[in-house]
Amino acid sequence: MSKLVFLIADGMGDLPVEALGGRTPMEAAATPVMDAMAREGLVGLCRTVPEGLAPGSDVANMALLGFDPATYHTGRGPIEAAAMGLSLGADDVVFRLNTVTVSELSDTGLMRDYSAGHIATEVSTRLVEAIGRECCPPDYVVHPGVQYRHLLVAKGAAGRPEARVAVRPPHDITDQGIAPDLEELRRAPALWNFVQCAGKVLAGAENGSKANAVWPWGQGRALTLPDFTGTFGLRGAVVSAVDLVKGLGRAAGMAVLDVPGATGLLDTNYEGKVAAALDFLKTGDFVFVHVEAPDECGHAGDAASKTEAVARFDARIVAPMREALGNHAAFLIACDHPTPIAIRTHSADPVPFLFWKQGVTPSGVAAFSEREAAATGLAVAPGHTLLPSAAGWANRKE
Repeated sequence: MSKLVFLIADGMGDLPVEALGGRTPMEAAATPVMDAMAREGLVGLCRTVPEGLAPGSDVANMALLGFDPATYHTGRGPIEAAAMGLSLGADDVVFRLNTVTVSELSDTGLMRDYSAGHIATEVSTRLVEAIGRECCPPDYVVHPGVQYRHLLVAKGAAGRPEARVAVRPPHDITDQGIAPDLEELRRAPALWNFVQCAGKVLAGAENGSKANAVWPWGQGRALTLPDFTGTFGLRGAVVSAVDLVKGLGRAAGMAVLDVPGATGLLDTNYEGKVAAALDFLKTGDFVFVHVEAPDECGHAGDAASKTEAVARFDARIVAPMREALGNHAAFLIACDHPTPIAIRTHSADPVPFLFWKQGVTPSGVAAFSEREAAATGLAVAPGHTLLPSAAGWANRKE
């Protein structure tokens, strides 16, 4: 079995951007390594988000790891709970809990920033711990995470109103009104009381950050996935700065490789991610290396930064992995979902993918981009079949 390397630039896909001369960030970025691999490889589109599910990184990355979200997805919170190694009861409900910035926590308020200015972990941990002490009823527990990403567990709440509230992801509603979400929260009085109390804690003079509210969303019961090795016959690992990818890997029994300095932003430790992946591949078969920065730049509506994020992915992830492994591995490169600059959130459109191994029959494209991928006519759907298809391509004798 060839080594299989799966490299993911979260949210990399896009639409033509006027500020980039009608090009997408993939087309505008300097990506000589991916372009060369595309000319020698298979290029096409993959539909990672099943119909009826929201186009989140949780759904799309689950599909890219080969598991059908329509079968296994229970919510964003449970995936990140798996990353933390939380032990959940059968009737517990776990929420993703963002620290956010709103204009005001009222029906006339707007969602200003889903990340509270990309709040530093040490600051948000202190604030969330204070909220836990002052605002949690006996059956609520908060778990601080990384930067703005935290968890709230409502014990035994599967049959209570908390389990049924439909609060929108905060990154989907930047500069939009929050009244519909507050109406949802009021349907669960204990949850609404918690949110109101948290706002009062964050109003304290000792805050020192842009966080002035918490935002519970993406709730569900505990996640269960089949064993990755047992399913695909590959000993695999995940490398990522974000808990949702770590949680998917941990739930599937994969190795989760922690990299100091992995931030999920443009300044992430690219070299550390590459080193961790290559070290694992000395004995392992498969590695899933995830880079968050293009998605964050898409949410910010920053075309120049997103273009830079794509270029760094090519130069500092793809290039060194390709150089180190040479012809001794097969490569699969994709994004999980588009995060178009124009809408500043995810879309469910199919994503471009690239498969390369020595001797594969090429698709005949000039570069790796959304338009080139669409022009080949190669389409993979549903998305959870891309990984097993690539494993098959990796072992095929051309």
